[in-house]
Amino acid sequence: MNVNTEHQQQPKSGALDVVVWIVIAALLVGLVAVNHFYGKDSTNLVRAVVGVAVFAAALGLATLTRKGKEALAFAKESRTEVRKVVWPTRQETVHTTLIIMAAVAIMGLLLWGMDGILVRVIGWFTGLEI
Repeated sequence: MNVNTEHQQQPKSGALDVVVWIVIAALLVGLVAVNHFYGKDSTNLVRAVVGVAVFAAALGLATLTRKGKEALAFAKESRTEVRKVVWPTRQETVHTTLIIMAAVAIMGLLLWGMDGILVRVIGWFTGLEI
């Protein structure tokens, strides 16, 4: 029997997940507050290192929650799918770019010409020659 695991009911996030998200929010709000109040007292290097460390800790905590695990699994699956993509060669890319540039130039000239004609026609009807 083939069971499709994507459509199975996922358990709701527990109380521990809520606590972890609160801790993550507190870490990030605290980081912004500390950076705001003590920003001029410390060097940029110290602020950057502490900021990256706190952000990494918050990200690490987020991966422990159900939503974080789902996001991590999605990122891994996306990376797998990107590896399956057949990328165009340099020659194909250059040719496609040239075709698009030519089409844009032709459409630009057509729209410019139509605009000029419409301005003259409307000017003739209204008597306001431009």
